[in-house]
Amino acid sequence: MSDPGWRAWASEHRIDLVLFAFSLFAYALSSGSLLAQQSQAPHFVYQADAFLRGQLHLAARPPNLNDWVLEGGRWYVSFPPFPAVLMMPFVAFEGLSFNDVAFTLPFAAANVALFYRLLRRIQQVEGGGRSAWDHAVFALVFGFGTLAWSCSIRGEVWFTAEVVGVTLTLLYLQAALRAQHPVLAGAALGCATITRAPLALSGVFFLIEAVVDGGRVGQANLRAALRDPQRRKKLLQRLALFALPIAAVGLAMAWMNLARFGSPGEFGHARMYANRVNPDIRAYGLFSFHYLERNLRSAFLLLPKLQLHPFRLDYDPNGMSLFLTTPLFLLTFFPREKPRLWAPLWITAAAVALPGFFYQNNGYVQFGFRFSLDYTPHLVALLALGARPLDGLFWLLALFGFAVNAWGAAAFNRP
Repeated sequence: MSDPGWRAWASEHRIDLVLFAFSLFAYALSSGSLLAQQSQAPHFVYQADAFLRGQLHLAARPPNLNDWVLEGGRWYVSFPPFPAVLMMPFVAFEGLSFNDVAFTLPFAAANVALFYRLLRRIQQVEGGGRSAWDHAVFALVFGFGTLAWSCSIRGEVWFTAEVVGVTLTLLYLQAALRAQHPVLAGAALGCATITRAPLALSGVFFLIEAVVDGGRVGQANLRAALRDPQRRKKLLQRLALFALPIAAVGLAMAWMNLARFGSPGEFGHARMYANRVNPDIRAYGLFSFHYLERNLRSAFLLLPKLQLHPFRLDYDPNGMSLFLTTPLFLLTFFPREKPRLWAPLWITAAAVALPGFFYQNNGYVQFGFRFSLDYTPHLVALLALGARPLDGLFWLLALFGFAVNAWGAAAFNRP
């Protein structure tokens, strides 16, 4: 006899489950031949294998020389390791042949459902007039009208990290809403940081929510939080609980970096073997104003290329304007309403975005500016919160975005 509790849960989350099932099917179908085998950048698989052997360096020579680190005669993976930790049970059974493409797809599909659930949760707590249908539309916009589509279907260390980072971001935002679940928020943020380092800066969302305590961002609210003894005590308790799991994750990561590269803050990105950007890193470092112009072009100005011989439209592997890949982002500048979360989400999106514009790598090779996926959930949430109707302009921009990203899913870096 089936559990009535399970049936009640399934009934309550039926839209979430439909979104997950549909997205998983669509992503698998879009992945096509990519899904049939391990990707060309299975770094997390090799890192998981090393962890299972109780070591930090690889047990086998990497399958290629693309973005691996050779240090002291040993090969390492410099990318933050949380996706590799998640892969460990699967690699324990399948070894180095584990398919990282198949691993990534369920996380990508879960992101669509989790985004829907985040919007429903925000409306439950903050109020609003959107229907479940509206929120499902915005979830599908996130999943198929942004770079999430082309990033979700190929595995590879760079894109798997982006996808898992989104999963953790969506869990974090739900827990951090009104700072109601500080331990869960801290755990999600800590794991997100050791998936995609820029996500550490999304901690500003919890800090704002803890300080304003259900109010709006402003000096008056800040002064009240600091002067009222009860609010100050509540704030300090929340921040302490939030910081505990982050500190635990951070200490483990610092030890790993120290053991590998002699410094707790050194992931190894500046030590990659025969990397095309090594001369830039030696000249300007990992972060510099020198990279700003190039990264802004990749994010906002680059357009597809029209080739005449043969005649075809091709994408620029350095990037593509976000207003072309997701033209709905333009509507975030023209909201009908600015609810309480408007400022916290904009501040958080800006904080997460900022490091990418000064980073030595613009994301090449990519279809669109892939680093934007770190803050795409915040931007689509702002679009939903702006209270603009799902009118003809909305659907025109949405369908254009779907078409562009369908092209990306079909064309990007196919064998």
